[in-house]
Amino acid sequence: MKKLESTLTNMVLVLTGVAILMGGILAWVNHLTTGPIEQQKEKALADGIRTVMCSDDLSVASIDTIDNYVVYNVVDAALQPMGAAVESSTMGFGGELKVLVGFSDNGDILGYTLLEHAETPGLGAKADLWFQKGQKGDIIGRNPAEPLIVSKDGGQVDAITASTITSRAFLNAVNNAYNAYQNK
Repeated sequence: MKKLESTLTNMVLVLTGVAILMGGILAWVNHLTTGPIEQQKEKALADGIRTVMCSDDLSVASIDTIDNYVVYNVVDAALQPMGAAVESSTMGFGGELKVLVGFSDNGDILGYTLLEHAETPGLGAKADLWFQKGQKGDIIGRNPAEPLIVSKDGGQVDAITASTITSRAFLNAVNNAYNAYQNK
């Protein structure tokens, strides 16, 4: 086989052909992975709702959208209201911080989980445990009718060591989730 002459036209044609081929392969792989990625997100959300509501025996009775917040109204097996799980997001130190917070019927925080974050590993990423029951910044059982604020700003919640921005963002997301829950 004869070697192609190295001309501008030949180089442009070869590069264009390679780009089209690679673009097609990437589009095909994207098409293949879209379904499994969505299924994984749905499973993570369902698991998160069970976690933040502290029960495996529940179902989502209805879903409300208030501004940019999604409120999952939850009932138990006897169809009695348990409260709601609320998705809230805000900007943290490293990017968007997306939180799912569970509230009882009277507005007390039952639990929370981080759905997505881009916080610094080893610092801001500690938010997944820092505010849990028995930890330094414990918010479980509190009612954010009076907004949760880090102690550095005159509030009652200990901030994550060396991650005050993330702590403020996290508590802002929880406070916003509570407001959406109250306004549903």
